[in-house]
Amino acid sequence: MNERAITELARRLGAACERRGVTVATAESCTGGGVAQAITRISGSSAWFDRGFVTYSNAAKEEMLGVSHAALEAHGAVSPEVAGEMALGALARSAADASVAITGIAGPGGGSAEKPVGLVWFAWAHRGGAAQCRRFVFAGGRDAIRSRSVVVALQGLIDLVG
Repeated sequence: MNERAITELARRLGAACERRGVTVATAESCTGGGVAQAITRISGSSAWFDRGFVTYSNAAKEEMLGVSHAALEAHGAVSPEVAGEMALGALARSAADASVAITGIAGPGGGSAEKPVGLVWFAWAHRGGAAQCRRFVFAGGRDAIRSRSVVVALQGLIDLVG
């Protein structure tokens, strides 16, 4: 998906947030802040975007989002358990009402038979609720995987916010 289409998704998210009076936060690993970048392209997004956490390393996930060392050790960073903890941690460490977390393997290296390149776990959470996790495996190179991840994250927030 191209940048114009991603920006349009971010606009749609902003309109939904404004309608509902909701603010959002992001917790990003493999997208490196791409979701926050798309959101902040929208003029006035400070009214509905609270903050973004870029937690690329496991230590950053633990320190900034409160992801448990036990979850990282038992399941690895690219897992539903860690994605869920990231989404809930973003809510706990912000004033946002809803969050998205993204953790994956964008490649070209780092994949395995169990966790191939292109595997991305997402989690969306609403304050006071449980995290909803979804698994995707994207084809293509690093840029394509990251771009598709931004699209899924934004669309999931739109669906969550309503």
